[in-house]
Formats: sequence, structure tokens, C-alpha cells
Amino acid sequence: MSEQYREARSIIESSDDIKVYSHIDCDGICSGAILSTILDRQNKDHEIEFVNLDVLDDLELTHELTIFSDLGSGQRIDTKAKEGQKILILDHHPPLRDLDYRNDKNYTYLEINPIHHGIDGSYYVCGGGLCYFLAKEFGYDDLSWIGVLSAIGDMQNTRTGHFEGLNEIIQQDAIDGGYLKLTKNDINIYGRNTRPLFMALSYFSDVKLPITNNTNETMAVLEELGIDEKHNRKTLNQLTMEEKGRLYQYLFGMISKVVPGRYVQYISRLIIGDSYTFLKEDPSSFLRDASEFSTAMNACGRNHEEKIAMEVLKGDRFVELDRLEGVSRDHRRNLAQAIERVTADAESSIVELENLQYFDGTGIKPEIVGTVTGMILGHCNWKKPIIGFTQTDNEGIKVSLRCSRLLSYDGIHFGNIIRKVSSDVGGSGGGHSMACGAYIPIDKKEEFLSRFNNELNGKLTN
Repeated sequence: MSEQYREARSIIESSDDIKVYSHIDCDGICSGAILSTILDRQNKDHEIEFVNLDVLDDLELTHELTIFSDLGSGQRIDTKAKEGQKILILDHHPPLRDLDYRNDKNYTYLEINPIHHGIDGSYYVCGGGLCYFLAKEFGYDDLSWIGVLSAIGDMQNTRTGHFEGLNEIIQQDAIDGGYLKLTKNDINIYGRNTRPLFMALSYFSDVKLPITNNTNETMAVLEELGIDEKHNRKTLNQLTMEEKGRLYQYLFGMISKVVPGRYVQYISRLIIGDSYTFLKEDPSSFLRDASEFSTAMNACGRNHEEKIAMEVLKGDRFVELDRLEGVSRDHRRNLAQAIERVTADAESSIVELENLQYFDGTGIKPEIVGTVTGMILGHCNWKKPIIGFTQTDNEGIKVSLRCSRLLSYDGIHFGNIIRKVSSDVGGSGGGHSMACGAYIPIDKKEEFLSRFNNELNGKLTN
């Protein structure tokens, strides 16, 4: 990979007409921001476009150099490459082509993918991390914090609660540069800076608990534990380590009562994990916490405002930050409305099959159906994956799957399964072990469900 990065630097330095394609999620936006910063500092004029995967096959290449970040490895992006053109891919998803693919081409083709080198792209490095290593090749170590943010957004730390592999190098660079504070083995609840703890706890959804979607119960629990008061509500960051210890013990006991015994070994992973604080951000800002920052990036991607997110990443803390806050507010409202539509009558809206459950999200924007699906986990059977469907046009359906982390600890990789099943019905898909998606023809929904349900026979052991 080091040799590849040296070649990538040479390719960029020798090119003047450059186009970047990057994905629309947090990882893709971070990837695009890092690449754009590199090109700015190299005084290279460039265009950047954030796209969904379904627009890449048979793409017209019209620039001297086309760079693909956080996508490209799994798509046919070079079928119309012309003699003398250059293609650079920085992607961590399963590749269609091997390392020898570039041989005997009449155009330059360089694909940097960790999987080619025996490195797991789900947990050890993501698209933004790969782009950071390119920045590092140029000496731009100050972009390390964006590499950390991309890994958070890509859920690279969900298996153990910590960064592993190449992500550890990026994390250390960010710490050494004074950009990142790492708190080991913290309570792993979203909204540590900005949400009252009683509210943050109510969103716990990996396992359905008495506190899930029940703020009255969470307030009562916190008061009982003596770590929150009726008229003085705290955030997670305001708790002492001793108070966090009490909360951990209570959650562990609560979860152990509702999960099969073989899952008890994994309960700590649901509650404990490293937390990441960006030291250059205002202490009162939602950008201070990596999880909240990544959510804002995703909000922009889901609302076609990736350029706003990119400019914030590149340093704009005035105009574009105000716009980012507005997009985040609208995004939260859209999510709440969509979730209300599905959960108002969850018993009839969520259909349960032998090995999975699903809901028809017609009318929900394709860009947010994945987020909605994840948030609905707390309203249904956590022992099965849940799939959300929504229509993209008259001919296509967007499919999103989410599951409890406990199922991924079982060794089930739903991203690989959805890739296979969607392909079998004439679509395409992929993703992570517990968060993935696909696009399928509109008339293949029932066949997709049947095949997926059958594919899981014997895999779910609850």
C-alpha cells in the first residue's frame, strides 16, 4: 500500500484536469473533504461530486484524472475509460477487480483497497482513512481528525468499542497533533454533550428494555440511582466516573435479564466504548463529540447538502456551520415524522417473518429510510433484522437493513447476504454486518423477501 500511495501522489502531481466522485454518507463526505483539501494545497483545480452507488456503472469519464473515494471498487467505473486517462480509487468495500486488473490497460488504473492486502475494510480502515493516508503521503498530518471522524461515521469501532488496525494509526496521529482526546471505556450512549441523559438513555435499541422509548422510566431509574435529579437534569459528560460505574452496573443487570445466556459475554460491548472529543471545536458545540459530528455529516448527505458538510470539514465555522445546523434541524424533523408514521401502529406496520421483519416505508425519502429503519429497532423484535422498503421511482425500490449488534457478534454479515440476494433478483447491494442496503426492481420485492428469509435459515439461533 505504501508503494501505491507513492504512485497516487505522483499521479495527482502530474495531473491538472481532475474530477472527484465520493459517496454521500459521513465517510464519503470526509473522504471528499480530505481529497479536496489535498488538491487545494497542491493548487489543483478540481470538481467534486457526491453520488449514490447506482450512478457509477458505465460512467462517462471526461477528465484527465478521475478519483473515486469510498466507492468505485464494487462498480464498473472504467468501462468507458479512454486511452491516456487516469483513474484512482480509494475504497474499502469488496472489490470486483484484483491487483492484476491494471495490467495491459491503455489508461492508468490504480486501486487502493485494503482487502487486496488482507486488511478488513469493515473494521480496520474506511474510505476517509484511506484518503487520510494519501494526505499523509503529502505531509498533511493535520487532516488526521477527519480520518477519525470518517471511521466513527462508518461504525468502524462497533465490534469492540475501540479502533483497530490502520484506524489506530490515524487515531494516534490525531492525538499527537492535539486534535483528539480519547476517553477509553466510556459509557457508549449517543448525545453525551447535548442531550439530557434521561433522553439519551431512552434511545437504547440494541435490545428492547423497559427504558427504551420511555423517558418516564429513564428519569425514574436515574433518580433511583442517585445520579440525576428531577430539577437538575445532567448530560452524560457531567457524570463522575463513579456515577458512570453505577449506571453501567444497572444497565448490565437490566440487559442480562432479557438476552439469552450466550449473549451475556457481549453485553459490555453494548454499553462501553471509547469516546472521541475534537479539541479544536467549541466545547459547547455539537461538533465537539465525534458521534454527533458524524450524525450532522450524514444529515447533509441524506438531504443532498454534502457541499455544506464538506466546507465545514474544510474549516468554515461561520456561514456553512449555520447552514449545517439548519439542515440538521430539518433532518431531525423529517426522521421524527417518518418514524411516527411507521410506529403509530407498529403491530400492523411491521410484518414479522420467520427470520426477519420488515415495513413498507412508501413516502419516506430513500435517503433517510436507512436511518429510520435503525431507529425503529427499538420498537420491534431485536432478535431479528429489520428491513425498510421505499420506492425510488416507478421501477425501483431502496432496501435498508439494520440489526442489533448482538446479531453481528454472532458472526452474521448481513452486508454479504444482501449483496447476494439483491443480485439474485436483478439488483445490487452490500454494506456492513449490521447496516446495509440494496436497490432492487419494484416487482421483485416479494421474491427478495422470500429469498432473504430462506437465506437466514439456520443462521439465527435465538
